[in-house]
Amino acid sequence: MKKIVIFASGSGTNAENIAKHFLNTIDTRVTLILSNKQDAYVFERAKKLSIPAVYFEKHDFYQSDKVINIIRKEDPSLIVLAGFLWLIPSELIRSFEGRIINIHPALLPKYGGKGMYGDAVHRAVVENGEKETGITIHFVNEVYDEGKIIFQAKCLVHPSDTPEIVAQKVHELEYEHFPRVIEGLLKG
Repeated sequence: MKKIVIFASGSGTNAENIAKHFLNTIDTRVTLILSNKQDAYVFERAKKLSIPAVYFEKHDFYQSDKVINIIRKEDPSLIVLAGFLWLIPSELIRSFEGRIINIHPALLPKYGGKGMYGDAVHRAVVENGEKETGITIHFVNEVYDEGKIIFQAKCLVHPSDTPEIVAQKVHELEYEHFPRVIEGLLKG
């Protein structure tokens, strides 16, 4: 059985979409969801899908082995960041080298880095008059949004688009492509 561990900080729509995608497969499951936000809606989604979910604090992540030991016990084939906003510690990256991926709501290398997430990205895309945007799925390294790119998908940005319209277009790309890219990586 191939196991997927997901990190999420918020609503968890991508986590839910990924988990549902693998419900009908025989050999792959989301087996754990981890979050750094105690009140994140991802916990409700996990409960509905009967997926164990664990809250952790900053100290657990950066100054102790608590989180890494939870993940080691799970022994995942892949760790997926789905709206998780903290920089991944070097020890975690080394322990699961080549098995941690992230999705970013823009076409990297544009609009990446610390603080560039969610609405901030979509607002910047609109304010800069970009003609296209999209998603980037990439491996995680020690620097925000600079890991090797695995996949990108694009959508058009029209001059009349608001950041909210751009966000909706990007979310549609995430829901369509993220589970399939994960599936491809696990088969590869």
